[in-house]
Amino acid sequence: MNLPAPLIETLGSVAAIMGPTRDPWWIIASAAAALHGASPITVADVDVLLSVEDISRILPALGIEPYQGPPNSLFRSEILAKWSAPPVPVDLMAGFEHRVGDIWHPVQPMTRQAITVGAATVYVPERDELRRMIEGFGRPKDLERACLLAALHRPASCGP
Repeated sequence: MNLPAPLIETLGSVAAIMGPTRDPWWIIASAAAALHGASPITVADVDVLLSVEDISRILPALGIEPYQGPPNSLFRSEILAKWSAPPVPVDLMAGFEHRVGDIWHPVQPMTRQAITVGAATVYVPERDELRRMIEGFGRPKDLERACLLAALHRPASCGP
């Protein structure tokens, strides 16, 4: 796994702030794919899933408020916060859901794999669960990431 220094630093920061959590938490999307070794991949932000109770403990310590942005037609969170202090921005999401058709589905991983990055330990869904999750999001960038994850298991051709 060859991660850029800003991402390694950010993952260390995420691990540090998650210290007071009581419930399982996960990094998902592009950062999780990169942690599994998918490449080439660009990580524009680090998406962290955590419980409503835990995000309520963490936000005051970070000195940030929940994000009140415009609605998104594909994704929503009961609580969403954007932490911009690390080199790579971090989205903290509690009660995260993805819409398929007219139905909102909770995004709740069933597996949890520990990955050590430097001196920090972070958690991601296992590779196949992550692949299915991001493939289900259906956007072109998600389908590309899913293909890169599948290629780790068996050689595949991603892209056009």
